[in-house]
Amino acid sequence: MSLEGLSINFATVRQGGSFGAIVDACLAHGITAISPWREHVHGVGLSEAARIVAENGLRLSGHCRGGFFPAPDAEGRRKAIDDNKRAVDEAAAMKADCLVLVVGGLPAGSRDIKGARQMVEDGMTELLPYARAAGVPLAIEPLHPFYAAERACFNTLKQSLDLCDRLGAGTGVAIDVYHVWWDPELEAQVARAGRNGQILAHHICDWLVPTTDPLNDRGMMGDGVINLKAFRTMIEAAGFFGPQEVEIFSHRWQARPMDEVLSTCVERFKTVC
Repeated sequence: MSLEGLSINFATVRQGGSFGAIVDACLAHGITAISPWREHVHGVGLSEAARIVAENGLRLSGHCRGGFFPAPDAEGRRKAIDDNKRAVDEAAAMKADCLVLVVGGLPAGSRDIKGARQMVEDGMTELLPYARAAGVPLAIEPLHPFYAAERACFNTLKQSLDLCDRLGAGTGVAIDVYHVWWDPELEAQVARAGRNGQILAHHICDWLVPTTDPLNDRGMMGDGVINLKAFRTMIEAAGFFGPQEVEIFSHRWQARPMDEVLSTCVERFKTVC
């Protein structure tokens, strides 16, 4: 299997330091697709990050992240839109495949999840013309229901695709196995997304049993219960052949040397993905 199908999300190797250092390490392992986080881009400056990407012929399977639209007041929602526009500018400058959106949960003090979802839709409606003009697709990443209150009030592919259908061109989904592997409607919704060209990114890791921390105890591929080869077959049957992007939030793996983590990612990509 060619490493052209493998991408590394910088969350997997945060311990690697700067944007340039992580890129160098990826290239040393034959990995030419990445998905940086905004903090890494800001650390070196957008122009320098874009230069590194261009000079090394890198593909960005995504840029992380935009979103977090809900806020308690109009000023907070306006600040969110402004920040998302900056994220769009970054994605455009680095020619990312998409801007990944973690849409946000309940505003502080709120118990109104329906209202939060409406704020997400309103925010994306306002952001979308800007993103379309910049040529940056917006990828909603539905998160596991555990995160509904604080990170993402869109938790299934169906919810997310229904929103994409209402918003129209320039929107789609980032399908992360960690968040959706359990969904009984998964196969039907992946096929639906494929028919409409709405699969923009595919993230991989594994679900450990037991999971000690829903945020920072994701597993390395092959260490958990997700059938990753079957998942990939399903994604490809829907027409998506982009990189598998390794995104592992894990205190365990981030305590290990970056070279070891990348070597393991390559080995597992070849054997279990």
